[in-house]
Amino acid sequence: MNPKISDLKPDADGVTRLSGGNPQIAKGYGDEVVQNYIAALNGWQQREAKIIDSLITAAVPNVLKAVKWNSPMYAVTEHHYFTSFHAMKNYLKVGFFNGGQLVPAPPEPSKNPDVRYLHVTEAGFDHAQFSAWIKAAAQLPGEKM
Repeated sequence: MNPKISDLKPDADGVTRLSGGNPQIAKGYGDEVVQNYIAALNGWQQREAKIIDSLITAAVPNVLKAVKWNSPMYAVTEHHYFTSFHAMKNYLKVGFFNGGQLVPAPPEPSKNPDVRYLHVTEAGFDHAQFSAWIKAAAQLPGEKM
């Protein structure tokens, strides 16, 4: 039986983590809340999340940031997000909400044919390809959330 979120307790570092180690971070808007999420990650996930965030920030000037559903989200226009990521046990799951339109498409499929994923592991990822996907995804209509 899975525990309810209200039953979860903070780890020794004071961070409450959900399944797979994803930090429970209050919903919020702006860079500060995203940086709080990243700071709450452990080890290699924190390192790779910093890279993901910096590549998105470099590729999309004036990108809007938020944390919703315990995931950093990125938008060009308010509340219309083009990408997000979420910590899983063995990888960071980067979602491209219109990733089916990207060429080449990110490698991991979704139940929704429009959505594609990139699984970032401790081994890292192709920064140039990721930046190209981010630039292209930012040009597509975002998902209203």
